[in-house]
Amino acid sequence: MGELRPELARSLGLTNRVALVSGGHDQACAALGSGVIEPGLAMVSTGTAEVVEVALPTPALDARLREGNISVYRHVVPDLYLAMTLNHSGGLLLRWYRDVFCRWEREEARRTGQDAYDLILTEAPHEPTSLLVLPHFAGSGTPWLDTDSKGAILGLTFAADAATVAKAILEGLTFELRVNLDLLRSAGVEIEWLHAVGGGARSLLWLQLKADICQVQVQAPIVTEAACLGAAILAGVATGVYVDCRAAVEASVSWQAAIAPEPERVAAYEGRYRLYRELYPLLADLQRRM
Repeated sequence: MGELRPELARSLGLTNRVALVSGGHDQACAALGSGVIEPGLAMVSTGTAEVVEVALPTPALDARLREGNISVYRHVVPDLYLAMTLNHSGGLLLRWYRDVFCRWEREEARRTGQDAYDLILTEAPHEPTSLLVLPHFAGSGTPWLDTDSKGAILGLTFAADAATVAKAILEGLTFELRVNLDLLRSAGVEIEWLHAVGGGARSLLWLQLKADICQVQVQAPIVTEAACLGAAILAGVATGVYVDCRAAVEASVSWQAAIAPEPERVAAYEGRYRLYRELYPLLADLQRRM
């Protein structure tokens, strides 16, 4: 775009020659920073909200995507497009649970330097929980965009402990992710790999759930704050540090071990997912009248 005016550069304590480079939508930058630079690759960013970005060779204008409120727009990578899904809750739901119900774990984490979420989930069952969580604590995101929808936890008994409820929250968020991935797939969008970024990418349990429930290979980059890296890559390409985005990704993005779906848990979660698909339609009218 040009260079920063010298007087502005001086006021910021910078050199006189500062390049001004156009960036992009934070999630598009995160897609770039997580290596989503060709069709078939997708990113799931799990922070306060949970967002999916899938790379497309051309704009996907399928009616199912339009009816499912899926945004399709230009990628920051030339000649590519992105389809975006959104869940407003994401990691915010787990943080709410931690802050409201897990006082001991928070205090123990402060005392020992451990991660509070690790303490909460350390006793989580290996198998699927018997609970179903509808994670619409801030209304629903795509595909419904229903501001009247509310969160729900079904199946509670006195046998439910803190770790089980926490894992059920992760399952519910991941079932909601699967709803959106299934919508994309039904419209012919290929998803061969899911690159996980954001705070949620630090949880191996959550990454494995994504692989098992969504039935896709999952991989997290070493740098999980991918939006910042993507913006830096754009600056590097614009200033000639890299020839193009692909070269920049090859030089800048490295990976943790890939996580594959585990066949036994894929089968177990498939039945739970079919039940989950019934939750929103069954509860929607009741919640509007509450």
